[in-house]
Amino acid sequence: MSFHQSIKHWPVSDQPREKLLHRGPASLSETELIAILMRVGTRNRSALDVAKDLLAQYEYSLATLAKLSVHDLMKIKGIGEAKAVAIAAALELGRRRISEAVQHKRQITSSQDAYELLYPRLRDLSQEMFLVILLDRRAKVISVEEVHIGGMAAMVVDPKVVFQRALERKASSIILSHNHPSGLPSPSQEDIRLTEKMKAAGNFLDISVLDHVIIGEGTYFSFADEGKM
Repeated sequence: MSFHQSIKHWPVSDQPREKLLHRGPASLSETELIAILMRVGTRNRSALDVAKDLLAQYEYSLATLAKLSVHDLMKIKGIGEAKAVAIAAALELGRRRISEAVQHKRQITSSQDAYELLYPRLRDLSQEMFLVILLDRRAKVISVEEVHIGGMAAMVVDPKVVFQRALERKASSIILSHNHPSGLPSPSQEDIRLTEKMKAAGNFLDISVLDHVIIGEGTYFSFADEGKM
């Protein structure tokens, strides 16, 4: 097929792919981008039709789609395991791209800075993830380390693992963070106990635990801001 041929004359199943090649990915709608991920192996229905059904079911919200599991995606007619995996992977790459861009040489001077750094990575998760921001002596980000994903418990989030990462990266201080999938960031008693345990371990190792930021839906709770550090 020649690129000089008008897009409107391309076969419907080819239009998104050819449009991307001809005009670039920014020219495509969300439906067309998802259709490209599902194009290979779709039987009886066009990839565009399947993509439209998927977006319509979830109110055309990519943020909502990003929260779905592979199993949830497979409930849509025309989406098998391979396509569901491709969609989930693409959404995760997008989330990591945003997080990476925000992280690059970022200096953390407030809880708001920590929240802005981590929210793109944690906002769409359906389960809890525990992250640690490692900082150098100038409060610049060395890295963001994933310590645990799943149920929150002090026995699971092991201080030895957290401070091993900090020592390996020669961090001077750290900020703890995790998300509440419920959207409400108020700390639980377990969150409070874990914060105290981490702070005590940091004092022993001369690595300051500056804050514990709990991220909800568009909001957060900071132990430091509330005078609990």
